[in-house]
Amino acid sequence: MSAVEQAGHLPDIFPEPVGRRVAAHTAWGETVAVALPSLSEGQAGALCAHIRRQARERLRRMETARIVAAIDRASACLLDRAHPLRRKAEALLPVVTGYDRETVRLGLTSTLKTFRRPQLLRFLAEDFSDPGMLDGFRPAVKGGFVRAKAPDLLLHVWAGNVPALPLWSLVAGLLVKAGTIGKLASAEPLTAGWFAGLVAEADPELGECLAITWWKGGEDAIEGAFLGEADCVMAYGGNATLAALRAKLPITARFLPHGHRIGFAMVAREALDSRRAGPLARLAAHDVVRYEQQGCYAPQMLFVERGGAVAPDAFARHLAHELAAMASRHPRRRLDAGEAAAIAGWRSAHEMRALDGGAALLGDPADPWSVALLDEAAALSPSGLNRTVAVVALDDLAEVPALVAPHRAYLQTAGIAAAPARLLTLADDLAAVGVTRISAIGRMTAPEAGWHHDGRFSLLDLVTVTEIEASAEAAAEGFAPYAD
Repeated sequence: MSAVEQAGHLPDIFPEPVGRRVAAHTAWGETVAVALPSLSEGQAGALCAHIRRQARERLRRMETARIVAAIDRASACLLDRAHPLRRKAEALLPVVTGYDRETVRLGLTSTLKTFRRPQLLRFLAEDFSDPGMLDGFRPAVKGGFVRAKAPDLLLHVWAGNVPALPLWSLVAGLLVKAGTIGKLASAEPLTAGWFAGLVAEADPELGECLAITWWKGGEDAIEGAFLGEADCVMAYGGNATLAALRAKLPITARFLPHGHRIGFAMVAREALDSRRAGPLARLAAHDVVRYEQQGCYAPQMLFVERGGAVAPDAFARHLAHELAAMASRHPRRRLDAGEAAAIAGWRSAHEMRALDGGAALLGDPADPWSVALLDEAAALSPSGLNRTVAVVALDDLAEVPALVAPHRAYLQTAGIAAAPARLLTLADDLAAVGVTRISAIGRMTAPEAGWHHDGRFSLLDLVTVTEIEASAEAAAEGFAPYAD
């Protein structure tokens, strides 16, 4: 076991030592011990008061450009493969999360490129027609003035084991100048603290306005101390967990939940010729393999249209071939008992269907992947995750919206390979049943900067807008020293 890695990021405000709980993570023949910060109820209250005060006294007067510069510098450090923290991330995250080193390396680079200065400016421009309204009152189109103010205390509750996933909400909070406290996920407790530390190095004053900590879910006293103080809570996790969290919040707190979602892909007949089908299957396999379908945007089912030069069953075999090929470069992480049981159950269901002649199952139980081929249109259903995916053959992709509509509350990302005119038509129909993001196949697991997570505004949802109406502006003219 290597030395204990200290997780989180806390300002130096506590007169007494902060407790630590050590958790061991084992994968790929190595073990990493991570010391998670464990605050007392009094320390939690003091931290909330400190972050709120720093947000009011320091963060409010910072220009957005200064915050963008600090985030950009932090991202640049973690993108530099010679930087000590980047080397540490590539060494420790595979052991902590179980993902192979190449997946972690590529995934980190892909995510961190999203938080460079040009992308951050796009992020701001996507939600604010005039990002200057974060720095002060700006002229409104309808007359008067308008400005946006973030909560003094924004609490992030993160979940899951996808490396660097917490950075999306962490960066969003900083961009709108919210005093920030993040709760680490036990399954990936490192990246957010590293990033916060780099932000603090780039801009120590900004670093005083954010903290990354941890508490065991359900520890009512500590959890209550944070939830009772937060102005806004952005939370990730299972729907039951989110419902329980919502019930503990004061009615005055804003709650922004992100629960379970299911993704799928659609392949049109015009994309299925001998030249395109193989590369397209490779891109689909990439979306399946990257982080083992743990992200809410990963495909769990592919709807493939008949009538192309390459039939759906042939495309399914292309996909199976690509998943098998990727298994050597990107070995599947070790499964726990629950995950193995989910895959076994999913395979068993499709094996029973195959006995009736309506399906075929590609891949042996010992293989680290499985592809089910369904010969008839079937409604969207979850896979067993961890490289299990169903390919559904149908006559027309126009059937898909009705097949996914029963899961309206859980829809998010659809990957589409189709000609331009059909893309727009299909997108319109998918939007009507609740799909909020449409991407190219191969990019399903890599959202763009400024994307609307679950169809919401990542930045606008965090702020409160104050307006000076045109009537107030006009009335003020009557009290000016130059007024007649």
